[in-house]
Amino acid sequence: MRYRYRIEPEIFAFAQFTRYRGKRLLEVGVGAGTDFLQWVRAGTKANGVDLTQEAVDHVKIRLQVYGLSAEEVRVADAEHLPYDDDSFDIVYSWGVIHHSPDMEKAFSELVRCVKPAGTIKLMVYHRHSLLVLYKWVRYALLSGKPFLSFADVLYHHQESIGTKAYTVHEIKSLAASCGTDIERIDVSVSPFYDLLSTRNALARFGAYVLACLLGHRRCGWYMRVELRKKASQ
Repeated sequence: MRYRYRIEPEIFAFAQFTRYRGKRLLEVGVGAGTDFLQWVRAGTKANGVDLTQEAVDHVKIRLQVYGLSAEEVRVADAEHLPYDDDSFDIVYSWGVIHHSPDMEKAFSELVRCVKPAGTIKLMVYHRHSLLVLYKWVRYALLSGKPFLSFADVLYHHQESIGTKAYTVHEIKSLAASCGTDIERIDVSVSPFYDLLSTRNALARFGAYVLACLLGHRRCGWYMRVELRKKASQ
């Protein structure tokens, strides 16, 4: 838990766990359950899904260890969520749906499951970021393949095969097509991923200079998106 929030300090300000006490919440992609436990502790009526039984079992054990209880934790596919329309006050997903084969379908499922005027909070990877530039230099330019696109490099060299990242324009278009209003989009740089906080002084200085040139609020790896489902949906 300490490690996660040390390298991803953005989560607390973005999620605002304690703001949603008493609200019915769905987290899509609970993973190790670190954020999910925060939602439960904050007093939400928490439901969580993950693609693997192993993750679900692990989260259930963690809940038992801490003496906590959630409404439900179950196996489910983000592209086919097992909930009725308009079921939740808030749907949350951090770093998950960009791994989905059909990200657009997963996105629409998040929207479908939230109530009209409800909130969707998600993080997806940002293609126009410093981290992607570093990856492109390493795996394309310095490998003699400058013709490779950012998307190609990410697909093969970031986490699991098939990882995708999106531009702000693409997410805005997708949000509009799914019947949501954008409350905010934040692509500020991440100290760990974009500013290379664990690397040597020269690397950190170079990353800082690039961030200044490109804009600290424009070239971050994490795209934090908060949406509100239109009441007419």
